[in-house]
Amino acid sequence: MDPEDAYRRVLSSIEEHHRWFDSSLPMIASENVASPAVRRAMTSDFGHRYAEGWVGERVYAGTKYIDYVESLAMELIKKLYGVKFADVRPISGVVANLSVYTALTQPGDVVMALPITKGGHISMGPLKGSKGQFIGGTAGAVRGLDVKYIAFDDENMNIDVDRTINRMEKYKPKLIMMGGSVILFPQPVKELVEAAKSIGAAVNYDAAHVAGLIAGGKFQRPLEEGADVMTFSTHKTFFGPQHGAVITNDEEKFELIKLANFPGLLSNHHLHAVAALAIAAAELLAFGKEYAEAVVKNAKALAQALHDEGFKVVAEHLGFTESHQVLLDVDDLGGGYKCEKLLEEANIIVNRNLLPWDIKRGRGFKDPGGLRLGVSELTRLGMGPDEMREVAKFYREVLIDGKDPKEVAREVSELRKDFKTVKYTFEEGPAYEY
Repeated sequence: MDPEDAYRRVLSSIEEHHRWFDSSLPMIASENVASPAVRRAMTSDFGHRYAEGWVGERVYAGTKYIDYVESLAMELIKKLYGVKFADVRPISGVVANLSVYTALTQPGDVVMALPITKGGHISMGPLKGSKGQFIGGTAGAVRGLDVKYIAFDDENMNIDVDRTINRMEKYKPKLIMMGGSVILFPQPVKELVEAAKSIGAAVNYDAAHVAGLIAGGKFQRPLEEGADVMTFSTHKTFFGPQHGAVITNDEEKFELIKLANFPGLLSNHHLHAVAALAIAAAELLAFGKEYAEAVVKNAKALAQALHDEGFKVVAEHLGFTESHQVLLDVDDLGGGYKCEKLLEEANIIVNRNLLPWDIKRGRGFKDPGGLRLGVSELTRLGMGPDEMREVAKFYREVLIDGKDPKEVAREVSELRKDFKTVKYTFEEGPAYEY
């Protein structure tokens, strides 16, 4: 391929992507849209530079402004969550989790986490499954940990406390990993912390999905409930750049985590993203309460509207959700893969997802029985419950009525005409301008 032709094709594809998302409904629960100010930080010269080590202890020159911004980022994060210590250097939520593994465990140690089929993240997974199949989870493949599973209550979509405590007493883990990538409701942190302390285990809460809701006071506060450490990524309900962070009130554990991050895991820790994280943290301090309330309100409204349109929405008896996520069981509609692709043709962007009971009914991750929906990005565009009801109607038209997805895409584009601007920020601006 001609180099100049490739250069132009890349730029053209980026432009096309922006145009597509400007007329779509982005509803992937692990994504969000950043403010213009956050995006400016991401394109700054900080992205060309190195600042190895801790603020004030760098092994590179030229970092005086970088140090100042990174210090601000840490102070803002500490204020957001009311904690003593914060490390904003992890370049993702996975790396944040790996820093905790590195700091608090040794290869071969037992850790406990939810299985991926029941909401656990791949960063919590083992090297191999019970039947010897390769899984390649970070905990097992990278740190060499022996992963045992937290027990899960499928009906109530949450951790089964009694069964999990029994397993903890049996396996004597060094670390309990709570949180997850499918999380509709607050988890029983207090109950498991008490049991963990009795066997000398530490508890980390992976708040990757709910960090923005926690900051806004609309979800549980794990450290206040007794967790030792909290890790999170910063681009989901925390509406910043793709990056990560670790927070704690335990000074001894924090010193170990600092060393795990550098020199253990990081050299360049993406300084432009640290600056962007500082801006997003300031936005959350100013607007997070209002935003988090709107997110949860929208998730509940969407879930109810989808139920009213005839969909099987998981956890109806519990009010569907207390987070930004809604889970649909679409097994009867052809499965997650088919539904995801049909919705994408209608410019509704979602991801197929395993449901806790999928393995029993013969489904796997390539074609699971569920869809995981998120309202974080639509909320940041200014949509509310009325729009959630419109969105639910689009789902019904595509997946139940069998309407041509291209026709629905035109309806989606029409709805989006009034929602082009990023809200909950100091300076509103176009969401997908390139």
